[in-house]
Parts: sequence; C-alpha cells; structure tokens
Amino acid sequence: MTFSVIKSDAEWRNLLTPMEYNVLREAGTERPGTGELLHENRAGTYHCRACDAELFRSSTKFDSHCGWPSFYDPNEKDAVVYVEDRSFGMVRTEVQCATCGSHLGHVFPDAPQTPTGKRYCMNSVSLRFVADSDVVDSEEAASDDAAAGVTPGAPAVGEAGQAGE
Repeated sequence: MTFSVIKSDAEWRNLLTPMEYNVLREAGTERPGTGELLHENRAGTYHCRACDAELFRSSTKFDSHCGWPSFYDPNEKDAVVYVEDRSFGMVRTEVQCATCGSHLGHVFPDAPQTPTGKRYCMNSVSLRFVADSDVVDSEEAASDDAAAGVTPGAPAVGEAGQAGE
C-alpha cells in the first residue's frame, strides 16, 4: 500500500513522543484504561496523531468497557486500512491510518449493540481529538477578523512596536 504521507524513521521520531512513536510506528499498545481519550464525551472528530487525517466522529464512539476508546465506524470508509495481524498467537485485524500507515488499534466483530456490529478499539495516543466547539470558535474568530479587515498574523491597529508585551 502506498500512503500519501511518507516520512523517514528519523522524521517520525522527531515528530512524535516516544510513546506515540511506539504505538503509531511500531504497533505498540497503551495500557488499558490509561488513555486520555477513553472518557472523552464531547462532540467532535478524532484525527490521526501522526498526520492529522480525520478518522472517526464522536457520534460513532461508544463505551465498550474494553479500556480503550471504541468506535463502530470510521468517518469515511477509506479513512483506514486493514491488515491481518498474527502477533501474540492470534489472528486479529489491525487498523492503520490510510493517509500515513500509522497503527491505530484493531477492529473486532463483537459489538452487536452497534449499527455495524464492529468495535474499532483504538489507542488514545494514536488519536487527536478536535471538539466541534473548537472548530466553531476558530471559524467565528476568522469570520470576525475578515469582517474587520484583519489579515491573519498581521498586528492589529495600534499594536506596532508592542511586541513582547
């Protein structure tokens, strides 16, 4: 499989924390119950921590009681790719980001309570959460700036020479 985001091992190591690198690039796993996104309940989107591709919507997240954030469907059907994983003496289906090939977790057909019957069991460290309210706030700020004639990154009137204050 060819991914659209390709980086060298050194580039990934510089971009990611050691834990992120272990999980995303070496198919490691965070300990169950420890992930920062396990109990995230706000509306929003979950992105790949490595390349920022959109992967899951919060509307598909559910509490599977497995110790990792669980979803029943990716945001888009082509957002993830599936790889047979025969590690640890079992056969599982690994889920990777379709944009950069990073390891996200595994998918299991053991969630009959969901519309798809699937449980995408993802590592929190593989994901970055963007709350819908954060997107709305940044869009409103950009809209307000545009209405006021402010160029992003340009100092506002009266700010010249006030750097560092």
